[in-house]
Amino acid sequence: MKCVRPCPTGAVDHYFDLARPYSIDDQLLWIELPSELSVQAASEAGNSESSRGSQIAPVSASTPLNRYSRENPARAIVSSNTRVTGETAENDVRLVIFEFDETPFDFIEGQSVGVIPPGLDANGQPHAMRLYSVACPRDGEKPNAGNMSLAIKRIVWRDGLDREVRGVASNWLCDLRPGDAVDIVGPFGTDFLVPDDPDADLLMICTGTGAAPFRGFAHRRRRMWPNAGGKLMLIYGARTMEDLPFSQTLQKYTQAEFRRELAFSRAIAGDRQYVQDRLRMCAPEILWLLRRPKSHMYICGLKGLEDGVDEALIDITRTHGINWLAFKSEMHVAGRYHVEVY
Repeated sequence: MKCVRPCPTGAVDHYFDLARPYSIDDQLLWIELPSELSVQAASEAGNSESSRGSQIAPVSASTPLNRYSRENPARAIVSSNTRVTGETAENDVRLVIFEFDETPFDFIEGQSVGVIPPGLDANGQPHAMRLYSVACPRDGEKPNAGNMSLAIKRIVWRDGLDREVRGVASNWLCDLRPGDAVDIVGPFGTDFLVPDDPDADLLMICTGTGAAPFRGFAHRRRRMWPNAGGKLMLIYGARTMEDLPFSQTLQKYTQAEFRRELAFSRAIAGDRQYVQDRLRMCAPEILWLLRRPKSHMYICGLKGLEDGVDEALIDITRTHGINWLAFKSEMHVAGRYHVEVY
C-alpha cells in the first residue's frame, strides 16, 4: 500500500511503503507524520534531526495546496470588522475576519494574502494588489473555524499642500461591513513561517501591525501544544498603549507562556523607548534564546527596523565575544532567521 504526499504542482514527488492504509480524513488531521513514516523519511534523508522539520517549517506546511491568482481569486465574505486599537489612539487598526464558504483557502501562519481594491487608479488601470499578513492560525480565529483574519491600519496623511490623502486599499478594507465580498489572492510566502515543533524557541520583534503574524504563531502554539517546551518572546513597539493592536489578546497569555516586552515611543515624556532599547534591557534573555539550538528569530515591521535591531544586538553580543552579523548569517543559512518588512 502506498501513501502519496499531495503536491501543489500536481506531480508525485514522494511515496512511502505503509503497513496499513490511511484515509484522507486521517491525513488531514496530521500535524506530524505517523511514526512509521517519520522513521522511513528520516532514514531516506540520512539525518533524523533534519528530517523532523524542527529547524524550518516542513515542506507540507510551506506550500498549501490551494492557491489563487489575480485572474482566479478566491471569493471571501466579511463576517466582522473590529477596531483593535484604543478609541483615543492616533492609529485606527482593524481586525477584519473573512469567511470562505465553499472555497477552500489553505494558508500557514506567517504567510500573506493579496487583495485588490475595486475601481481604477489615476491612470485608468486596475489597482495594484496589496499584501497583508495573515493574523490568525491556519484553522481560523477559533479552532477549526476555517476563516481568516487580517490586521489593517488605516492610512491617512497630509500632502505638501496640507490636503488630506487617504490610502486606497487600507481605507477600503477598514470600511468593509459584514456581508461585503472581497477577492483574495495567494497565499504567498515560504520563508516567514513557524516550525511545527513544540520545542522551538521563537524570538519575535515587531512594531505596529507587524504583530499580526506573531498573533497567529502564539495562537497556533497554544492550540496545538499548550505545554510546549519552546519559549515564546515578543519585543513589541508602539507609540502608546492605546496604539498597541491586540492588547486585549496579549493580556490573555501569562508571561510564562508568552513573554511580552513592550516599548512605547510616546508614552511618557523623558521615558520613551524603542524596540532596540527594550532589546538591550533584556540582554540576558535575548542571549539565552539566541544560543538555543532550536531558536528562530523573526522581525516584522517598517523598513529600517532591522537596522535598529542589528545595532542593539551588536552591542549585546559584543561583550560575550560574539560577532552578531556573522552569527545572524549562520542563523539565516540554517533557516532560523526571518525578516519581513514593508
